[in-house]
Amino acid sequence: MLDSVKIAKRQSEIRQALAALANKEAPTEDEVRQMGDLDREYGTNETRYRAALVAEDGERREAGRDLETRSDRQFADLVAGFELRQAVLALDEGRALSGRTAEVVQELRNSGGYRGIPVPLMALEQRAGETVAAGTPDPLQTRPIIDRLFPGSVAAQMGAQMIQIGTGAIEWPVTTSAVTAGWANGELAAVAGPTAYATTDKALKPEQHLGITMRISRKAMLQSGEALEQAIRRDMSGTMAAELDKAIFLGTGLLGQPLGVIPGVATYGITSTDAAGMASWAALRAAVVRFMGANAAAGPGAVKALVRPELWGFLDGVEAFAGSGVTEWDRLSAQLGGIVQTTNALAAPSGTAPAPLETQVLLTTNAGGVAPIFVGLWGAVDLIRDPYSDATSGGLRLTALTTADVTVARGAQLELVTGLELALPEEEES
Repeated sequence: MLDSVKIAKRQSEIRQALAALANKEAPTEDEVRQMGDLDREYGTNETRYRAALVAEDGERREAGRDLETRSDRQFADLVAGFELRQAVLALDEGRALSGRTAEVVQELRNSGGYRGIPVPLMALEQRAGETVAAGTPDPLQTRPIIDRLFPGSVAAQMGAQMIQIGTGAIEWPVTTSAVTAGWANGELAAVAGPTAYATTDKALKPEQHLGITMRISRKAMLQSGEALEQAIRRDMSGTMAAELDKAIFLGTGLLGQPLGVIPGVATYGITSTDAAGMASWAALRAAVVRFMGANAAAGPGAVKALVRPELWGFLDGVEAFAGSGVTEWDRLSAQLGGIVQTTNALAAPSGTAPAPLETQVLLTTNAGGVAPIFVGLWGAVDLIRDPYSDATSGGLRLTALTTADVTVARGAQLELVTGLELALPEEEES
C-alpha cells in the first residue's frame, strides 16, 4: 500500500476519534490529553501526506515511462523465441503452435489479416547461439546445410531508413516554397513579402507486394530436422534482402515493382549528370561540389558513394600522379565519407566495342538528420502453404508475402553520375 494511502486512512481514524471526544461535555484529563495528542499527530500527518504525494509522483512518472515501452520489450522477447520450424510443421502437418510462437502469431493476427501463418520480420534474422541438430552416422551423416550466396545488403549502408508500418499509408510534408528575405529600402519602406509557404507530400503506399515461393521436399524435412528452421530463415532473409536492395535502387515502377531511385531520377527530382569521360575522382568531385552548393552536405566527408566493383578495379589501377603510387581510388576513398560496392543495386557496366564500357555512381548524403531514401515495410511476413501442388510427392510448398514501397523525400540529397568510362584513351594506353 502507498504511504499516502496509509496516511490518509490514519487521518480518517483521527477525525473519527476527535469527533467522539469533542461531543463530551465534561471530558476527563486523560481525554483532554488524548485530544491534544491526536491534534498534534493530525498536523504532523498533513506534512507527511504532502511529502508522500511528491515522492510518489516521481515514482508514477517513472512507472509510466516503463509502461510505455514495456509492451515493445515484451513483444521483442516473444519474437526472440519464435520458431519458424513450428510454422512450417503447422502448415505441413497441421501441428498446433505452442509457446512463444503461438503467442506471437496470435498478436499478429489481432493486428492484421493474414491468409496463412504470419511471421515477424525480426524472426528471419540469423540468431546467434542457436544449435543445429546432429546428423545420424548410419547410413550417411548429414552436415549443416550450406547456404546460397547472396549479395550484401547496401540500402542501410547508403543511409536508407526502414520504416515499419502497421496499416494505411505514411506521408512526409517536404518544404518546397522559396521564402526569401529582403531589406527595407528606406525608413518607411516595407520589407519583402509576403511569400507563400508551400509543402509537397511524399507518400509510402502499400501497393507493391514481394513474394517468395519455396519448395521443401520430404527428404529435406526428414534429413535436416531442426536445422531446416535456420536454413529457411537464412534463405528467406537473404532472398528478401537481395530483392529489396535491387528494388530500392533499380525498381522500374512497372509490373508490380516500386519505383527505385535510379529509374525514378526525374520523378524524385534527383540531379543526373553525364560525366562523358574517363572515371576519376575529379569526375565525382563536381557532384560533391553540387551537394555543398545546395546546402545538402557540409563537405565530402558527409557523402557516401554506391559503386560497382568494376569501377574499383579500374580506379585502383590508375595512378593519380605519375610515379607517386597514389591511385584514383585512393583519392576517392580518402575524400568521401563512405564507399559501398554492389553487384546487385547498380546495373552492370554497358557499352559496345570499340567504345569503352561505362558505369554509374550514386551519391547520397544525410542532410539535417533526414534520410535520403525511405523504405516502408507493412506488417509481418505472411507465410502461406499450398497443400495441393506438391501433395503427390509429400513435399511442402510455402509462399512468403510482404509489402514494401520506396520514396525519396528530398531529391537534393542524391546525385547520379553516369557515363564514367572504364578505359584509358588510346593515346594514353600506347
